[in-house]
Amino acid sequence: MTTGPFRGLRVLDFGRYIAGPFCATLLGDYGADVIRVERIGGGEDRNLYPVSESGDGALFLQMSRNKRAITLDARAPGGREVFEALVKSADVVVANLPGETLRDMGLDYDSLRALRPDIILTAVTAFGPTGPYAGRVGFDGVGQAMSGAVYLSGQPGQPTKAFPSWVDFTSAMLAAVATMAAIHERSRTGQGQEVQGSLLGAALTVMNFPLIEQALTGVDREATGNRAQSGGPADAFQTRDGWIMIQVIGDPLFKRWTRLIGEPQWLEDPRFASDSLRSDNGTLLSERTARWAAALTTAEALAALAAAKVPGGPILSPRQALDDPHVQQSGLMTMMDFPGADRPAPLTMTGATLSATPATLRRRAPLLDEHTVEVLLELGFDAARIRQLNANGAVGVSD
Repeated sequence: MTTGPFRGLRVLDFGRYIAGPFCATLLGDYGADVIRVERIGGGEDRNLYPVSESGDGALFLQMSRNKRAITLDARAPGGREVFEALVKSADVVVANLPGETLRDMGLDYDSLRALRPDIILTAVTAFGPTGPYAGRVGFDGVGQAMSGAVYLSGQPGQPTKAFPSWVDFTSAMLAAVATMAAIHERSRTGQGQEVQGSLLGAALTVMNFPLIEQALTGVDREATGNRAQSGGPADAFQTRDGWIMIQVIGDPLFKRWTRLIGEPQWLEDPRFASDSLRSDNGTLLSERTARWAAALTTAEALAALAAAKVPGGPILSPRQALDDPHVQQSGLMTMMDFPGADRPAPLTMTGATLSATPATLRRRAPLLDEHTVEVLLELGFDAARIRQLNANGAVGVSD
């Protein structure tokens, strides 16, 4: 039985990759009935980082949990009928597609509202609906680059993009919050609305404080590798058998660090009188901390940091992250089987919980065409009509 605060809510996911699909995933985690609508043959994002015999990918397993899936070609005979029936049954439509594509597919807000007046459309684009770049396409890396984040990462003269798609995920989470607000407003007024998000807007949200600083002070910061530009020591350090990350920010932490490291006189040193000054002299602080860490094993260093209540953690490979005892025992991940995969997949649920109506993992990611017949029967199509639609190429039906 479906539980969660969004039980009874139907969401159509026309998204691709992350920004749209993960927004719908979050709604599904909290109980919504999410139907992923793919093109015939499957979406181009289904097979990234393949992990199963069928070629379904790791990204898809994450993005498509708690969803049912159908394939649809609305241009084929009968396809438009299916499309309209889906929209009329839905509360929310999610799509991260350019505005022109939305209009061509009949997924723009005016077209959807003509089918269901109280519909909520959540649309995420690369640059938003206004401005000189509004019609351009883009991916996560473009948002990282244009926000200043890539410039301030890595080393000077070597801009570095982060490996995880943080712009995509941030876009999805911001869109989910806005969609939840729209759902709440509709419960009060009965009115739907359009939610608009953008990759660049999400990237600028995360990078806002450095941009504020730049605008007000003209500081013109440069990249400093792993060394933080606020406080110190805050950097990556090599131990005798690995690497750790230490982050010292604020006077109380700095006092504890000086006692740990054996440099109490630095509490009176004017070079280290504030976070800003400690950042300016961060190279010296990092060099001293590096000598301390190099004499210890990772376990020894982390134990000393924990005893001193100084934030620190190991720098783990993906394999080590999976094996970490806290990751394994904290309940952050749930193991779920997927057809054709050699072993269960570790799925991380939403990072925040509700005490009364928590997010739940009810479904694995769907196989191609897995729920086409089930969904169409719910919409009122009989078996003969479904066979005809499949023969026309309007929908795909699994064997």
